[in-house]
Amino acid sequence: MLSFTGGIVLFAAMLHASWNAMLHGNRDRFLSMTWMSIAIAAVSTLVVLFSPWPARAAWPYIVASGLVHIFYNVSLVRSYRRNDLALAYPIARGSSPLLVTLGAALFAHEAVGPLHALGIAMISGGIIAIALQGRHVSLAGALAALTTGATIAVYTVIDGIGVRLSDGQPLSYTAWMFLFYWLMPVLFVAMRGLGPLWRPIRAEPLSVGSSLAGGVVSIAAYGIVIWALQSGAMGAVSALRETSVVFAVLIGRVFLRETVSGTRWLACMVIAAGAVCLGL
Repeated sequence: MLSFTGGIVLFAAMLHASWNAMLHGNRDRFLSMTWMSIAIAAVSTLVVLFSPWPARAAWPYIVASGLVHIFYNVSLVRSYRRNDLALAYPIARGSSPLLVTLGAALFAHEAVGPLHALGIAMISGGIIAIALQGRHVSLAGALAALTTGATIAVYTVIDGIGVRLSDGQPLSYTAWMFLFYWLMPVLFVAMRGLGPLWRPIRAEPLSVGSSLAGGVVSIAAYGIVIWALQSGAMGAVSALRETSVVFAVLIGRVFLRETVSGTRWLACMVIAAGAVCLGL
C-alpha cells in the first residue's frame, strides 16, 4: 500500500473511532444510530444529485452493501448494549481483517504477501488481545460482537469489488450505497413510533446534534476506505482501518474514563507495528 494511501486510511481510522465513541456515549444507542443514519442519508442524497452515476456493473454491489450496512447498524447497537466500548469495539473490529482477507482471496482472487500477512495478523491479534485482556466475556456478548465483525467483513469485500466496477466513481458509489440509510428511521418508527424519534430534538438537542455530527464523520471515514479499496488489497486496507481500535482505547480512556492497563498499551504497540508492516 502506498504511504499516502496508508496515511489517509489511518486518518479514516481516527474518524471511525470518533463516531463509535459518539454512538457509545449516548444513552439510547438505537435512537442515536437512527439520527446518525439520517445525517448520512441526507448528505448522500445531496451528493448523488451532483455526481455521475456509477457503472452498471457496480449496482448489484451497491444494493447488497447498502442492505448489509443496515444489518450492521442493528448488530452494532445490539453489541454495545451488551459490552462497553473497550470490549465490543475491539472484538468486532479485530475479527474483520482476517475475514476480509479470506473473502478477498475467495471472491476477488487477491494474494497477500508475507509481510502484509504478518501485519494483518499482528493487528487482528493485538485488537483481540485488547478486548479479552483481564475481562470476562459472556457468550452472548462475544457472539454479538463477532456477528458485527462478520458483517463488517461482508460489506468490505462487497464494496472492494463494487467500487472497482464503478468506472472510477468512488464518491458516487459511496453516496448511492449510503442512501439505504434512509431505511434506519423507517425501521425505528416501525418499532417505536414517530414520537420517540422527534421528541429528543427539544428534550435532548445536544444528544441529537452529536449523533448528526457522528453521521457526517462516519460517511467521511468510510468514504475514504472505499476510495482506498479501489487499488489497495482489501485485507490490508481493512486491517489498517482497524487500527481505529487504538484511537478507541485513547478515547475510552480520556473521555469515557475507561481503565487502560499496561498490557492493553502493549497490545496497542503490536497493532502499531502491524500497521508499519502494511506500510512497507
